[in-house]
Amino acid sequence: MDNADRIATFSANLRYLCDQRGSISLICRKIHINRQQFNKYLSGRHMPSPANIRTIADHFGLGVDVLFSPHSEFRSLIDGNFFDTFNRMRSAPQVQKFLSTVMSAPDAVEQSLTGVYDRYQFSSIYPRRILRATLCIYRGSDLLQHTYVEHFPSHDDPHRTAYTFKYHGFVLPIEARIFTVDFETVQRNEMTFGIYSSVQRNTKRFMFGITSGIAATMFRQPFSTRIALHYRRPGILTREDLAASTALDMNDASIPREVREYLGDVPDMIKPS
Repeated sequence: MDNADRIATFSANLRYLCDQRGSISLICRKIHINRQQFNKYLSGRHMPSPANIRTIADHFGLGVDVLFSPHSEFRSLIDGNFFDTFNRMRSAPQVQKFLSTVMSAPDAVEQSLTGVYDRYQFSSIYPRRILRATLCIYRGSDLLQHTYVEHFPSHDDPHRTAYTFKYHGFVLPIEARIFTVDFETVQRNEMTFGIYSSVQRNTKRFMFGITSGIAATMFRQPFSTRIALHYRRPGILTREDLAASTALDMNDASIPREVREYLGDVPDMIKPS
């Protein structure tokens, strides 16, 4: 990248950051840079000194090199568009080699995983309640994928949905474990990872595991918690499945006994102190 391109890239990224933060005057006061000089950075007429670049990077909580990322990549990073990031990562030779190994899972393994599940975890929004989401594992174009939907009821009217989150991701069966990575697609700012083991209890099929999530915003804390998946049937999601997604009392009779035993009596949602 020549100097003209560096200046253009930096100014485009800086303008985008300022659009997210609102008042340019307030930014200038906080970082102690003259507004007239700062306007030259925004317009691409002048490149800041190394010291001012570091000051700007520190103010926005970014590395200096990130400020010079291609603008499309920079926007994906700031917006939390993890899908775009993951798709670029998949094109790397090392990742393709890894996925080629993962995608060689026997058909019998894939068939044993695909279908519709109830997904249970303690709620991070409603204390001492268990969130039941609806999840589906299906065969994608080149590997197993999954999607699930969370509905959070209104505090004022439990029959009305206050929040809806939708996740899409990938399922990687490796040896006797199932690994997942998924991305929230409504706010487009959260990525979660999971690891599960498959368990057969009498005629019921479960996957028990742990999931960890991190958002691309400081307003939502990272978390880790136990997850239980209860297999319901083959096929894909229906409206009836989605209608069953809600937050339940910990002792709700519709929660399978095996799920309650695995999740325990005390919410184990782990967050930073």
